[in-house]
Amino acid sequence: MILSVESRRKVAEFLLRIKAIELNPTAPFTWASGRRSPIYCDNRKTLSHPSVRTFTRQLCVEEIENRFGKVDAIAGVATGGIALGALVAQELGLPFIYVRSKAKDHGLGNAIEGDLSVLSNVVVIEDLISTGQSSLKAVAALREAGVEVKGLLAIFTYGFDVAEAAFAEANCMWSTLTDYSTMLDQAMQEGYITPEQRTLLDSWNSDPQAWSDKFNEQ
Repeated sequence: MILSVESRRKVAEFLLRIKAIELNPTAPFTWASGRRSPIYCDNRKTLSHPSVRTFTRQLCVEEIENRFGKVDAIAGVATGGIALGALVAQELGLPFIYVRSKAKDHGLGNAIEGDLSVLSNVVVIEDLISTGQSSLKAVAALREAGVEVKGLLAIFTYGFDVAEAAFAEANCMWSTLTDYSTMLDQAMQEGYITPEQRTLLDSWNSDPQAWSDKFNEQ
């Protein structure tokens, strides 16, 4: 069963309301890469809002059960997927592990934290999909450790073609609770953006680098 349009719209509504997603196409944000972007997404804000946190957790549980079936454990991607992953694992009564962005340079040098001996497969939890590279790095680390990855679930995706291609190449099933297009539809409906701003936001999504370069030239 695929997530309903209503559920995807509700997630987008929550993310906009609590300002986990902020839109500003005329005064864009600067990402860590230096690229300019009309959207900034910080889904960790969902943790500060109990009703949103609960809705997100339950929707993750439903999506895991419907799309990925029975799993042994939940794996969070550091850092954004750790808290949500732990909440989902608790709700499902499953073990939880998490994958570091890089292995520790001290102690046991772990890249994965948790007891791998009690599981053979996992669903990976992430907060956000951009290019997919950091998420797939975590998937690769789990596979190298002998863990079967049944799939990955995130709250939001920008919907970049490069991410679609990367997950396909890695042969990793994935899903998100909502997406860029659904979010823009909701933002229009609720008056967060004008039709003109929607056009700018659509053009950014089609080619983020060209959009950023053009803005910096102004």
